Amino acid sequence: MTNRWNISIALLAAMIVTGCASTGGSSNRVASASATIRNAAGEERGTAQMWQDRDNVVHVEVTVTGLPPGAHGIHFHAVGSCDASGSTPFASAGAHYNPLGRQHGLDNAAGPHAGDAPNFTVGSDGAARHSFTTDRVSLTEGSTTLFDADGSSIVIHATGDDQISQPAGNSGGRIACAVIERR
Repeated sequence: MTNRWNISIALLAAMIVTGCASTGGSSNRVASASATIRNAAGEERGTAQMWQDRDNVVHVEVTVTGLPPGAHGIHFHAVGSCDASGSTPFASAGAHYNPLGRQHGLDNAAGPHAGDAPNFTVGSDGAARHSFTTDRVSLTEGSTTLFDADGSSIVIHATGDDQISQPAGNSGGRIACAVIERR
């Protein structure tokens, strides 16, 4: 009986450790946010879930459907607004989020902007899951918070970001947008 008890305890401990490692451990989260991604027609196209850990790293999980296949740039933008009206959809989101005044691009020696993120690829079925981390933005108070006076948004662009061209990596038009909200 003691041997069974020890095995049961060991299995339970392994499941707990594995569960915490795969979710980032809820006790390691100091803040979280979410966003509903919509296209220019206002149709829901996915979500972005974000959480910040105790080391000030923000974890981002993006899930989308109904987008054009291929590479797409994705960025944090300076304003929490996703107005699709007018000749330039989502222009209300402003420029890339850049509170520290850096140049654009993950491959730029004078960059990157706080809003820069790795490209992601949408499959032929129009769907994608994209995960990345960044220490250039914050979900808590401070100089890089996404929750400044006018908020922030996430914008998905029509094509991939070349990660160096100014001011936005030649990533094409804005095809989807989401206002970031605290959870």
